[in-house]
Amino acid sequence: MSQLFVDNIKNRTGGAIGAPSGAVVTGVLTATSFSGNGSGLIGVASTDNIITSTASTFSDITTRNITGVAATFSGILTYEDVTNIDSVGLVTARSGIKIGPSAGVGGTFAADGSYITAGIITAGSYRGDGSNLTGISAGGITTSQYSPAANAIIQIGLGTARHHELTLSAGFTTVTTTGGVFGESHSLVLIQPSSGICTVGFSTFFKFPSGSTPEMSEGSSKIDLVSFVVKNIARNVGTGATELLASAGLNYS
Repeated sequence: MSQLFVDNIKNRTGGAIGAPSGAVVTGVLTATSFSGNGSGLIGVASTDNIITSTASTFSDITTRNITGVAATFSGILTYEDVTNIDSVGLVTARSGIKIGPSAGVGGTFAADGSYITAGIITAGSYRGDGSNLTGISAGGITTSQYSPAANAIIQIGLGTARHHELTLSAGFTTVTTTGGVFGESHSLVLIQPSSGICTVGFSTFFKFPSGSTPEMSEGSSKIDLVSFVVKNIARNVGTGATELLASAGLNYS
């Protein structure tokens, strides 16, 4: 087969050179731009920006930085050696999360990395020293403590705790309640003063067996326990209150 070598080819009219039956180039084809269907091209390197107005599918991407307005991933997005994650959804870590100290701006960790001031952390379990945690219930039982002054009426908030402890002062103390939920069980510990005695009385909310209020222990740091269940008595016309079905254990000193 003969070969034709030319330095330059131009169309007579100055337009593009047509090849109705196609052209086969076995060497390197160089042009300032290409147009048309490039679906059959292979070995195309993405060494510059890729701009497309339609959806694109990539089987594998290796890149240093991705910047975009939004991105949607239908599968699992795996991070390796990530230094910064800003997520408004759920982040699941396969092993652990190590968070170092930061500037403490905007409710992030404090400057020493010691605490979180905003947001909620939910986990299946927690480990480590929890001595600085607050608002922790013991097996679902919340507690409250009171130190009423002498000759006072102390109102126990049943809606804030289930176990209540009173450290009494010499004199008289009357115990009443507020709030509560039908069926709830509560316990009340009464601690007598070490010096002098405290005479304890109860509001009419408390109902003891046989209608008889027990005489509580007095003085010498003696401890009594009153257990009760909240019972709704709204059926009684004109009251709309609650009954506390109570029983007492005396002198645990």
